[in-house]
Amino acid sequence: MTGQKLNLKTIEDVRNYVSEKDPKHVKVGFFDMDGVFRGKFMAKEKFLSALDDGYGFCDAVLGWDVADTLYDNSKFTGWHTGFPDANLRIIPESGMILPFDNETVFFSSEFAGRAEAICPRAVLRRVLQRAKDMGFVVNAAMEFEFFIFQETPDSLEEKGFKNLQTLTPGNFSYSALRSIVQEDLYQDILDTFDSIGIELEGLHAETGPGVVETAIAVDDALSMSDKASIFKAFMKILAQKRGLMATFMAKWNQQLSGQSGHTHMSLWSIEGVPLFVDPAGKYQMSQTMRHFLGGQLAHLREFAAMIAPNINSYARLTPGHWAPTSATWGVDNRTVGIRVIQGSEKSQRLEYRIPGSDVNPYLSMAAAIGSGLLGIEREIDPGAASIGNAYDQPVPIDRQLPTNLESAGILFAGSEAAKDLFGAAFVEHFAASRIFEAQEFGRAVTDWELKRYFEVL
Repeated sequence: MTGQKLNLKTIEDVRNYVSEKDPKHVKVGFFDMDGVFRGKFMAKEKFLSALDDGYGFCDAVLGWDVADTLYDNSKFTGWHTGFPDANLRIIPESGMILPFDNETVFFSSEFAGRAEAICPRAVLRRVLQRAKDMGFVVNAAMEFEFFIFQETPDSLEEKGFKNLQTLTPGNFSYSALRSIVQEDLYQDILDTFDSIGIELEGLHAETGPGVVETAIAVDDALSMSDKASIFKAFMKILAQKRGLMATFMAKWNQQLSGQSGHTHMSLWSIEGVPLFVDPAGKYQMSQTMRHFLGGQLAHLREFAAMIAPNINSYARLTPGHWAPTSATWGVDNRTVGIRVIQGSEKSQRLEYRIPGSDVNPYLSMAAAIGSGLLGIEREIDPGAASIGNAYDQPVPIDRQLPTNLESAGILFAGSEAAKDLFGAAFVEHFAASRIFEAQEFGRAVTDWELKRYFEVL
């Protein structure tokens, strides 16, 4: 069963389509602070009414963590506010027939009204409006690595998340053998996303047991973030419908490399002229590209909470495991934080290598683009490129990434640049959410602690 992209543009297009097709129910959904996909079925008449006035979810959906535990440090929502409804608006261009069993009509949504100030998609929209006001359009593409397991939610619980069986054993990156043996799965992935307008430019086995990597074809930055968010959610659904599990954790196993969410981006003029190439520039980089890169490097440390948003994110950011640990750059160098990829006017770009697969695409994209725009506004030079192994090269403290989520949250809370770009309300709320997550982890007793201390202390 394949889906269908509906290619609707306006609320009136949506109204006409739903009225004509007359589904009994419509599925609506949104992505929360952590990029988790949430939603509900809505009766057709209620949905049609929501096209004009929006619809509500209890604003606890913006005030809890991935385990539905309520933040105890949020000003935006909590017991002190009584948890009123937050309003959402339906995004007309998101319409599709879901690519699963029942040909369900689906629309994605974003928060409106008071909640728009902290809505992840709205944060990115505001950054992209800033880019437009400066005369820029941003094109982007995202890559995701993810592990697939021969497990189910029930088997994970029964096993206590230990001794899990991956889709395939061992390391066999770019394996033609495995992608052909598993061709029905690979083809299902390709067909599923193609049917809803998400072109996967590449799909292959990566290094590690059961690891698959995909690259989503380039699009404007907002559409790319929409597609990336849908891809992560729907890939998990596709896997579970096959009796499998997919995870986008940054690092699920200490012995294995982490899972990246690399982001490629370039700037264009409103008229469609590429702005990153200057044949006379060093590495054929234009001043615009250099300043954009300079801004990204200068703000990586204070924006880390948006780019490495989970406790587990920092387990991936370790030397020698294909993940950067500092704000460095280089030309076609995979040991740095930001990689310059030389090419034609249309293909020259930056690869932002810090994000793992666990990111909320809207927020990691907003951080990457917003910091670059600040670099252009302030004409920040990126300094010298790293040559060779960037892990072995000294880096000043202001270019070192935080090593844990609590530090990242505190840095973000105090960032004036973040408040300028994303709004003070978002910075306050998101920083509080990351600090809350860190405090939850601080109360946990891990297997590592039991093995290390139980008998000897």
